[in-house]
This record gives sequence, structure tokens and C-alpha cells, in this order.
Amino acid sequence: MPESLPCKGCSPRKKANIGRALVFIAHGAGEHCGRYDDLAQRLTELNLFVFAHDHVGHGQSEGDRMVVSDFHVFIRDSLQHIDLMKKDHPGLPVFILGHSMGGAISILTASERLGDFSGMVLISPLVVASPEVATPIKVFAAKVLNLVLPNLSLGSIDPNAVSRNKKEMESYTSDPLVYHGGMKVSFVIQLMNAIARIERALPKLTLPVLVLHGSSDKLCDIRGSHILMDTVQSQDKTLKVYEEAYHALHKELPEVTTSVFTEILTWVGQKVSAAGETSHT
Repeated sequence: MPESLPCKGCSPRKKANIGRALVFIAHGAGEHCGRYDDLAQRLTELNLFVFAHDHVGHGQSEGDRMVVSDFHVFIRDSLQHIDLMKKDHPGLPVFILGHSMGGAISILTASERLGDFSGMVLISPLVVASPEVATPIKVFAAKVLNLVLPNLSLGSIDPNAVSRNKKEMESYTSDPLVYHGGMKVSFVIQLMNAIARIERALPKLTLPVLVLHGSSDKLCDIRGSHILMDTVQSQDKTLKVYEEAYHALHKELPEVTTSVFTEILTWVGQKVSAAGETSHT
């Protein structure tokens, strides 16, 4: 069975430090958790244990690139990793942060353990399929192709849609751990399955949620974030929209990424403090 590898760049702080909380980061499709080093470093400065792994079929993990037998494998691996960290650091509040497909993983992971997470941060999450991609004819065609040609490529992720920051775009296109090949029919089907599960999962969620999305995101439809805000039962939920920003807000133009980091750090810091006060009462 393919295994997910822990990400060196997002490894937890040393046990000698007294951590205030655990933060699991779920990366997006085709990339790897090393692309979250900057964000992870900022979170560790709040004395948080930040950890992540490369999903199966991604980065340094095993398996064919961007191939998974069932989307739930990503959720299973995430829960196993979180459980290991909870065992090593009992009693700490747990937060989950996901980008793009990692947002879908975060939503489904949290929905399987209702009450286990103290908060969830989503950066441009995958919640709904883009209208032009999910037309009835295209969905039907994808299902038929999955039966006869599951490894057929449907096209790769457009690097120009990831960020407006040319330096970050060049870093993305030259990164050998990022998958630059075509997305297979079988993987698209798993993403569609995940979207269907998310629709059922959202009404169950009551944990605090922070959602950040760019208004010009061409990879994950911002409608999904608005639907999420309308559907989750959380009393504490915030959506911040960055006008004209693209998909990877944590790798965007400096003014956007600085704001995104500040939003995340402030929000998580407040929730960690609140969780700590609750545990001491």
C-alpha cells in the first residue's frame, strides 16, 4: 500500500518546547507540503506544533502521480497522522488548515471527527466543481472514460492560474516535486466524489471556520466558499475575499500574502488562546 511521507519542512517543533496547539496542514492537488514552509514557520513562532505530509501520489510519497484508489485514502492518512501527533502531545487543541484539494480533505477530515477540532482554516478550498467543467455531458463522459480509459489525461493545472506573482509562478513550474503532467480521468472522478461528500458533510460542521478566497480564482470556484458559509452550522465563521487575487493566496503578490498570513496567524492565535482558557476552566 502506498504511504504518505511526513514533510521535512513542515515537521513539528521539538518536544522540548511546550506547544500550545497542533496544526495539521493539507496541501493541494499536484503539489507537496514543502510549499507551506513559510506559513508553517510563522505558525511555529506562535509556539504551535505544525505538521504535514505529502499525500499519496504527491511529492515524495509513494504511488503513481496524482492517482488514488479512493479520495478517502487522503482523509484516512490525515486522521492517522493527527492521531499520532495527539498521542505524542495529549491534551492540546487541534487545528486543520487546507488549500484547494487540501481544503476538501480538511472538510471531510473534520466531518469524520466532529468535536475533535478547535478550528479550520481554508485557503481557496475545493467545494464545488467549476460550471464549465461539470456540465452534465462532461460529467457523463468522464464517468464513461473512467470505465474504459481511467489513465487518460484531461489536461494539466495551468500554472498561470496559480498566482499573479511571477516569482512564485516560476518557483511552481520549476519545482521537481510538483506534478506538471496531465490530470487523469480517474483522479477527476475522485475529486467529483469528494465534492459530493462535501455537500453532505457541510451541514454537520459546527467548528470555527476561517475561509480565504481570491475573487479571480480560476481553479477553485469561489461560489464554493459562499456555499460553505451559508451551509455550515458554525456560529463562528468568517470569509475574507481578496479582490482580483488568484488561487494560491499564500503564494500571491506580497501585499496579498502578507495579509493572508496576518489573518491566519491572528485568527489561529485567538482560537488557541480561547481553547486554552476553556481547558483551564
